Amino acid sequence: MKAIIVEDEEFASKRLSLLISELAPDLEIATVLSSVQEAKQWFSENPLPDLIFLDIQLNDGYGFDILDDLEDHPPVIFTTAYNEFAIRGFKYNGLDYLLKPIVKADLKVALEKFEKNITRSSAPQQNMQELKDLFRKEFKHRFMVKVGNQFRSFNVADIAYFKSMDGMIFLHTHAAQTYPIEYTIDQLENILNPIQFFRVNRKFMVSVESVVEIHSYFNSRLLLKLLPKEEEQVIVSRERTTNFKKWLDM
Repeated sequence: MKAIIVEDEEFASKRLSLLISELAPDLEIATVLSSVQEAKQWFSENPLPDLIFLDIQLNDGYGFDILDDLEDHPPVIFTTAYNEFAIRGFKYNGLDYLLKPIVKADLKVALEKFEKNITRSSAPQQNMQELKDLFRKEFKHRFMVKVGNQFRSFNVADIAYFKSMDGMIFLHTHAAQTYPIEYTIDQLENILNPIQFFRVNRKFMVSVESVVEIHSYFNSRLLLKLLPKEEEQVIVSRERTTNFKKWLDM
């Protein structure tokens, strides 16, 4: 049996190849491709492999763009740098999704699934489209804030956290600046990249860079220390604790 790897990070592709050779020595890696265009060219000139290891985001596009060009495709094991929070709910697509850096035990499970599903099959088109839409979604990159009679622009990377107080939402920057904005926490949760920001409770939405300490708190909750310093206690609600830990790979 033959497999191909589509991965634009050389270290990641080499590590994956070594793990495959260790766990499935009978599975030959026919080639390693590093871009959408290179993969499309390869598929136009070669027979389909038995298995594809496919990076979701490549330098020149998405792995889905490669599959869209194929009338049919063999089983696919997706690889991605996105954490569980970003791809939850889509585990039923393809054979499996491996998070980088790929864990040997996870790859072993994925290869066992492949052994049980040798016959070729395509993932349901509707489910594939949902996953494509998730990774192609455009998230907000900046906020325009009114300061006196003027407006200032803040890149999302400059924002440490958002806080709800007295019926208003305040933007807190890494430089310890605070400004009111005309959004709700619910709206922010929909327009901000979930890789960068997490809503910890009804009042706070924090960036990954702002969390400097995490402490256990009663009732299975977590107490956060943020930077810049927040005088109010920032507590991860009990129902959000599990996903928060996944978000930070705890």
